[in-house]
Order: sequence, then C-alpha cells, then structure tokens
Amino acid sequence: MSTILIVISCFIGVACLVGGIASFFLRSAADPALEDRLDMFAGVGNANGKKKNQEASLLEGLDTGPSFLEDIFHRFFDLRSFLRQADCPLSPSRFILCSLGLSGFGVFVLPVCQVPMVLAPLGGILGVLPFAYYYWKRKRRLAAFAKQLPDALDLISRALRAGHSLASGFKLVADEMLPPIGLEFGRAYEAQNLGQPLDAAIEEITERIPNLDLRFFATAVILQRQTGGDLAEILDKIGYLIRERFKIYGQIQALTGEGRLSGVVLLALPPVLAVVMMFLNPTYMMQLFTDPMGHQMLAGGIVMQVLGAWVIRKIVNIKV
Repeated sequence: MSTILIVISCFIGVACLVGGIASFFLRSAADPALEDRLDMFAGVGNANGKKKNQEASLLEGLDTGPSFLEDIFHRFFDLRSFLRQADCPLSPSRFILCSLGLSGFGVFVLPVCQVPMVLAPLGGILGVLPFAYYYWKRKRRLAAFAKQLPDALDLISRALRAGHSLASGFKLVADEMLPPIGLEFGRAYEAQNLGQPLDAAIEEITERIPNLDLRFFATAVILQRQTGGDLAEILDKIGYLIRERFKIYGQIQALTGEGRLSGVVLLALPPVLAVVMMFLNPTYMMQLFTDPMGHQMLAGGIVMQVLGAWVIRKIVNIKV
C-alpha cells in the first residue's frame, strides 16, 4: 500500500510541476497581448506611437497565439484546427498536457497493479484517449453539419425571396437551427456585425468546417456578390444536389453493410482472443512477449492486421 501511495504522490507532484511551469509560460505570453488590447479599448497608445494592435481584428482572441508545445506539434499536425472543428474548449497546449499526463499515469499505474513490466509501456496508450474522443466528436459534428446544410440553404433561400438580406438569412439560421450549423452561422453573423466583410466571414466558416458542399455555397455567394445573379435559385440547386448525394450515399451504405460488419468482426477477433487467452492461460500467451520467435509472430500479426484494415476500408469506402 505504501508503494502505491509513493508512486501516486510522485505522479501528482510531477504533474503539478509541469502544469505550473506551462501555466506560467502561457500566462506570461498572453499578458502583453491582454494589456495591449485593454490599452486599445481605453484609448491609450504606446509610448513609441505604434498602432499595430489597433489594426488587429476584434474577432481575434486574447490567447490565439501558438504556444511552445503547439509549435512543436504543429510540424506534424494542425492541432488548433482539429480542436476547433471538434468544438473542444481546451487550448492546444492544455490538450497536449492532458494527453501527456494520462500517458504518464498509465505508465505508472500498470506496474503498481502487478502487470508484467513488458506491458508497462502499453499504459501510454491512455494518452491517445483524448485524441480518439475528440476525433469521434469531430467526425460526428461534421456529419451533423452536413445533414443540416440543405435545410439551412433552403432557409436562407426563402429569406432572400422574402426580401431579407443575406446577413439576415444567416441570423435566421443561427436562431432557428440547432448546433453545430446554427452556432457556425451565428459566428459569421456576429463577425460581419463587428465590421468584418461577409465574404471573409463565410471563408472563415469553410476553414472551421471542412465540407465540400459548404465550399460550393461559399463560392456561389462570393461570385454572386461580385457578378450578380439569382442567389436564391443557386442555393436551391445546391440544396437539391446535397440531398441527392445523401440519397446515393445511403444506398451505398446499405450495399456495403455486410462487408463493413465482416471487417469489424475479423479485425476485432485477434485482440479479443488474445485478451481472453491472457486470462485463461497467461504462461502460454507470455511466449509472445518473452521468446524472440514470439516477437516476430506478434509483429507480423500486427502488420497483417493493419494491412487487412486498410484493404477492407478501401473496398467498402466508396466516395460519392
């Protein structure tokens, strides 16, 4: 019991130390921006007469600058855009710290629970759980946005035929429709209320939501505002096209359902069987981790699993 308490205390101490250092650097990096923004609203200029903050957009947050951890992670993946698309309230730095903390917790806990030391690095998989959760949430949110888009386009089209402006149509979508589309169009409406051009506000929606149909909508709106034309009719055609695409996609999902279910069963069978055998006959399963031939068999099995998952995905994933 004392060993468990010592390990937990060490982990909490290290986590608090890392969190405190990160918070100090993040706060010190954000304080100058906060002071400059307050000076801008108060009408107090800098001593040297610089007005760069007065030219900044009011829509930019006080903590939008990338941190040190985000700069390192951005070389491989745009984490800020990912979290924005998943509607995550955490900043990229805090998200990375949470993931690292869960990985360290898993690495410390497994040896305490008398798990073989060979499996201790597997505790680091806990750090992947936040990313997996927000990946699932992002995918679900983008799918919900895509389903709501045809109704939103019809709503804007009716508002235009009734004599309202395009901005009023955005406001109507924000008031009448549920998130995520109501939230995104509401942000665009508030942005143009604060002085941002409507074209730029629509472009920001396409950056936050990577949807091809939304890109069609943005392109149609920008071209119509530059060259003229019946925007309501264009929106009706885009909405009809999106609904027809969903209809074809539903038919494809029905036809490929058997293949997808077979893929799930075949991919889940080896890991589930390995876990069951670990409980029934641990000595037999430990040969995979202690014997050199077992290492080769385990690596070959993992490679074949990944290859099989990729092949099955290519077969059943038909783009519309």
